[in-house]
Amino acid sequence: MSQTEATAQIAATAARLVVEEGMEYSAAKRKAARDLGRRSSRQGELPSNEQVEDEVRDYLALFCADTQPAELRALRELALRWMTRLDQLGEFRPHLGGAVWRGTATRLSNLILDLYCDDEKAAEIAFLNAGLDFDSGGAGEHEALVLSTVDRTPGLAEPVTLHFVVHEYLALRGALKPDTQGRSWRGDANALRRLLASEAQDHAH
Repeated sequence: MSQTEATAQIAATAARLVVEEGMEYSAAKRKAARDLGRRSSRQGELPSNEQVEDEVRDYLALFCADTQPAELRALRELALRWMTRLDQLGEFRPHLGGAVWRGTATRLSNLILDLYCDDEKAAEIAFLNAGLDFDSGGAGEHEALVLSTVDRTPGLAEPVTLHFVVHEYLALRGALKPDTQGRSWRGDANALRRLLASEAQDHAH
């Protein structure tokens, strides 16, 4: 088997793990490689996130077309509620990222909101002052601060885990660069509203 074929096989297997088990891409790629007997952990031998995402889209279209769109909309509506709430708490410039923004999320997906602050500790202080129940982690010299909580939303039986990833404000410009196909990696509340409105219009037709 060529390296290209092996990488494609890993991507397809990882996509199944992402959809069926709710795994993150990096963990799914490593597990897929192990399950397929590709024990090298060298990054060059693993598929890119975009390759896995393409396989996830194919898997969803084939096996989850009757359930995934409604689950995705419920998650996006929950994200918009939190983004609106964050705008009331301070200047955090929330941007939705991850599978919920990219359109590949299911009920098992986490909700990722990137916050861009002048003071990275301001978000944690605002959450405390608002009485929000959250866990704090990922804080380190070179790691972003991650604030995590759980919420529920109509249309989903399972609770949703939300991760608020806190960045310095200057990181926002780089975060808005598109992927290799010109698609955005994240969007703000206005972009999300437009996306929801467009989907509702498409559904109506």
